[in-house]
Amino acid sequence: MPPLHDIAHLAHVELLTDKPEECLDFYVRYLGMTENGRSGDSVFLRAWDDYENTTIKLTAAPRPGVGRTNFRAGSPEALQRRVAAIEATGLGRGWQDGDPGYGPVYVFTDPDGHEMGVYYETEWYRPTGDLVPALKNQAQAYPGRGVSVRRIDHINYLGVDPVANRDFARDVLGGMITEQIVLDDGVAGSWLTFTNKGYDAVWTRDNTGTSGRLHHLSFAVDSRDDVLKAADLALEHGVHIETGPHKHTIQQSFFLYVWDPAGNRIELDNPGARLVLAPDWQPVDWSAAERAKGQAWGLQTISTFHTHGTPPVGEEQEESPATDPEGDAHGAAR
Repeated sequence: MPPLHDIAHLAHVELLTDKPEECLDFYVRYLGMTENGRSGDSVFLRAWDDYENTTIKLTAAPRPGVGRTNFRAGSPEALQRRVAAIEATGLGRGWQDGDPGYGPVYVFTDPDGHEMGVYYETEWYRPTGDLVPALKNQAQAYPGRGVSVRRIDHINYLGVDPVANRDFARDVLGGMITEQIVLDDGVAGSWLTFTNKGYDAVWTRDNTGTSGRLHHLSFAVDSRDDVLKAADLALEHGVHIETGPHKHTIQQSFFLYVWDPAGNRIELDNPGARLVLAPDWQPVDWSAAERAKGQAWGLQTISTFHTHGTPPVGEEQEESPATDPEGDAHGAAR
């Protein structure tokens, strides 16, 4: 079943941090994002070619993790259809005023408890001064600072039940399943798209049995060279490189994974999610044996990929980035 397209795209994500000043420096100086306002304990940041005002909302909190994920609806009518579908599940929380630059947001959760919002009314970003681009079909001037991430690409949630979350994203939000990890004990991860990208959101099994956590947030860059540059810059900035640069098997993107100072996992991704244009696309399933081979060129998946998420649980804060000899065979995201 093709995506319904009532959800236009993944819009902006709230990240929580218990190290707000260090994280702000990470997102501005290392990732090259632009600050675009503050409110209370939150700072609004944008990637240079996102058309809306905000890409991430960085909020000081007792523990790191993901706050609200916002999706923009395709039209006012599409918004009302999705709200009705969400309300029928009993997971709706009701309407709230949006952040600066956004209209009313209908707030809800997925079955795992991740907070989400869907809205339609928005203001397009209007650059001024040095932020005005040379080409008027570009949202903002290229910052030329740090990695200079171009746009938000996708989000990967950890969840207790990937199937329940997958079905919610497909049946209630109107997404399409593109790829999955299918182990002997069932689906361990599912990649879904709301657009013509290979994926916008992912739900993977949380091996700690904890609900509501973040695996990673991904930003698109323009080229593989930008991913390589991000690795060099991470060394210069003292940023923890978890794994990569390398090429994924699932979805085939060229990647680097780093942690922000609070421990939130961030992916730098090229080409971003590839395009899936076929309206009759069938999900591609990957078995335990196939995942045990590691990434596309043989890199074995780092052990922390199967355990670390935010907020941390148990002994995660003591983890070391040791190589996992079993690759992806026991679960989590790619």
